Amino acid sequence: MFDLVMFDLDGTLVETAPEITDAVNDLLRDQQLPEVAEHLIRTWIGHGTRELVLHAYAHATGLEEDMVRRAGTLDILMPRFAEFYAARTGQRSRLYPGVLDTLKALRAAQVRAAVVTNKEQRYTATVLMVHGIRHYFDMVVCGDTLAAKKPDPLPVRYCLDAFKVPASLALFVGDSEIDVATARAAGVAVWAVPYGYNHGRSIALAAPDRIIPTVAAVAEAVGERRRVA
Repeated sequence: MFDLVMFDLDGTLVETAPEITDAVNDLLRDQQLPEVAEHLIRTWIGHGTRELVLHAYAHATGLEEDMVRRAGTLDILMPRFAEFYAARTGQRSRLYPGVLDTLKALRAAQVRAAVVTNKEQRYTATVLMVHGIRHYFDMVVCGDTLAAKKPDPLPVRYCLDAFKVPASLALFVGDSEIDVATARAAGVAVWAVPYGYNHGRSIALAAPDRIIPTVAAVAEAVGERRRVA
């Protein structure tokens, strides 16, 4: 059915919002600013850590986001956030149901697997290692790996080219409209889970090819292919 399956990370494979919230609030307290609620953090995840910190800092200070960008404040905040996030990673995140079994099934079926995320490489590497799943992926493409990130199709096309897999034999699995737009732009099929971080909107509005209850549906599809073979 598929020779390559690409997965988003946050909100698709790993529930990271609780510890991301902890790290953001560590930073805000460090700046003597009020904390932000986790439900807001969930709506800001998906565009990369820098954008997340921008949203949180602007919200806590009441400043316009463009003003924060122009002031260069993020260049000061990001190294500090990195310290807090490094300390929090793995404390309150967890794999979603069916993730580990699905990755094992893909490996057993010799289906290539990749992570395509907008999270920066240093954070992605830590999350994958803490949860013991890095070795199941043949490639990891992060928000700072290439010249563009999702929803630009470049990261997906990069995977397709690297594995020499046509778009018709590839699948992208994500949780947000960003993931759906990325897959559509790259010409690959896209399945979406409904439990992730889609900026507070129903994933159905993004019209993926399938909405699956968990990523276990991918393992089921792989199992069907093996039985047919």
